[in-house]
Amino acid sequence: MSDSLPQTQGEIIMQDSMMELMWKNAHLYGGNLSYVEQLYEAYLIDPNAVPQEWREEFDRLPKTGDNLTQDIPHTPIRDHFQLLAKNQRKAGPASVASVSSEHEKKQVRVLRMINAYRVRGHQVAKIDPLNLLQRPPVPDLDLRFHELSEADYDTTFQLGSLFFGTEEAPLKSIVEDLKKTYCSSVGAEYMHIVDTQEKRWIQSRMEPVRCDPVLDADTRIHILERLTAAEGLEKYLGSRYAGAKRFGVEGGESLIPCLDELIQRAGKDGAKEVVIGMAHRGRLNVLVNIFGKNHPTSLVNLKVKKPLKHQVT
Repeated sequence: MSDSLPQTQGEIIMQDSMMELMWKNAHLYGGNLSYVEQLYEAYLIDPNAVPQEWREEFDRLPKTGDNLTQDIPHTPIRDHFQLLAKNQRKAGPASVASVSSEHEKKQVRVLRMINAYRVRGHQVAKIDPLNLLQRPPVPDLDLRFHELSEADYDTTFQLGSLFFGTEEAPLKSIVEDLKKTYCSSVGAEYMHIVDTQEKRWIQSRMEPVRCDPVLDADTRIHILERLTAAEGLEKYLGSRYAGAKRFGVEGGESLIPCLDELIQRAGKDGAKEVVIGMAHRGRLNVLVNIFGKNHPTSLVNLKVKKPLKHQVT
């Protein structure tokens, strides 16, 4: 009597299925593994660079999680760790021509990415506190658009013309500081300015403080008081003179603390006289909260609904 039991029909079908699966995936193993890896890395960089049958094969690869980011090629990661190992064995950086050339290429890409944040960072700035505006992503601000990846985070690059206080920094620190400066609650669109000196002036004010200057308590209270005065006057005009043309400054109340600071600094620098020419919008608010005009004097024209005519001396 044989020790082995006869196979059931289910076991035979399972074996056939396993054999069929192994035959289907046989080209992914053995001597073809290196070739398949090269194809897959080419597919990650440009899916159209591989034949259609391989592109369909890679498209069918399973995904784990809804928020899974795009896979990255492994070759740069291996090169990065090889460079770290070489640097640990030597006192100075590895003097390998290919590695040096690759680093120089990435340095150019980093500088290009820095310029992209300066030009288009305002498009993703968090200036909508209610999060009602649906904005499309900006490809220029993605690492992979510049042929960089998270594997380069620990690599040190030159900062170029950035006013970040240092000449070089790791890529991770560069990206974080760029997002703080150009993609936070302040959106700055200024790269269209022709005058290079004016652009550099704006950058020298924004980038060192990452668009988040540290102000003392007295300065913060003064700014709040100016904003409150501007908004309070607009609410008073809206309720007291409903329907009248008052050329309000709603949405632009920051004009008042800005003008106040500008005049204060001009006085400290020795200015004796300030002449302001402006459009109708916000004129009443400027007259009251900047020039100190009394309410009845400034609002008498609203009562008779005539254009305002004020001469400031």
